[in-house]
Amino acid sequence: MTCCSSPRGWSPQRRRCSHKVTDGVDYDGGKKRYLPPTSRKDPKFEELQKVLMEWINTTLLPEHIVVRSLEEDMFDGLILHHLFQRLAALKLEAEDIALTAASQKHKLTVVLEAVNRSLQLEERQAKWSVETIFNKDLLSTLHLLVALAKRFQPNLSLPTNVQVEVITIESTKSGLKSEKSVEQLTEYSTDKDQPPKDVFDELFKLAPEKVNAVKEAIVNFVNQKLDRLGLSVQNLDTQFADGVILLLLIGQLEGFFLHLKEFYLTPNSPAEMLHNVTLALELLKDEGLLSCPVSPEGTLYSLKDLPATTTAGWGQCFSQ
Repeated sequence: MTCCSSPRGWSPQRRRCSHKVTDGVDYDGGKKRYLPPTSRKDPKFEELQKVLMEWINTTLLPEHIVVRSLEEDMFDGLILHHLFQRLAALKLEAEDIALTAASQKHKLTVVLEAVNRSLQLEERQAKWSVETIFNKDLLSTLHLLVALAKRFQPNLSLPTNVQVEVITIESTKSGLKSEKSVEQLTEYSTDKDQPPKDVFDELFKLAPEKVNAVKEAIVNFVNQKLDRLGLSVQNLDTQFADGVILLLLIGQLEGFFLHLKEFYLTPNSPAEMLHNVTLALELLKDEGLLSCPVSPEGTLYSLKDLPATTTAGWGQCFSQ
């Protein structure tokens, strides 16, 4: 993913690049869904795209067609048209070259209707649509290509258990409503593909009576470190969600000052909060304070994903 410039002027010595949540795709009544940087950089997610791209280019080699980006090259129906005709050994009644947006969308409609018939799917069952493919929704495009590969090239070695976290943001009368979900792109194949158990997830499941004691210990630790700033934490469930307390805590632990231009002191949107949390977790990794993986989105939505917040806090405690 190409690096983008910071919203408030990052110090180039501190970080290579910054990320903002700006690649949302409209769908389903004004909702937008985003692939955060952590999802885009997931090795299995990148491997899936590579395998699919090589498969498409090999299939279309006789036609001298080369795909360089699944996100940018598939939306207008041209590649899908040629790919499906070769895979299904049939000819579609669609114009070969479509130059206008309207003609491209019509072509894509014809192709997807034929694909759905071949896969024996009704439109409502498909994990893609004309709108999502045309709007360059990478997840929809991947779902479509995985389905085609399974139908016409079942021996293609796709990486198993590819799943990515997705953020869905909806504008409502009361403001922005955000939700995190996991998108499953390929299936589990063996037991070793099952995700590893998190120690804190297991604690919450097996010994819920100890959760409050764990949270109290973390709160005491945090308040000792933030006392010199005149700050305190009372609610672990919510006060880490926007990343501000976490960033200030890291500064106290490591003895450096974070310039206010580098983060949002009073974040006003989920994108700004995610920006803060992503920076905080990257700083923890850079300083060797975080040995286990933590999802920025899990910390952002800690009310729904308390284990991620707790793991982050304990990572700092143990490192000290």
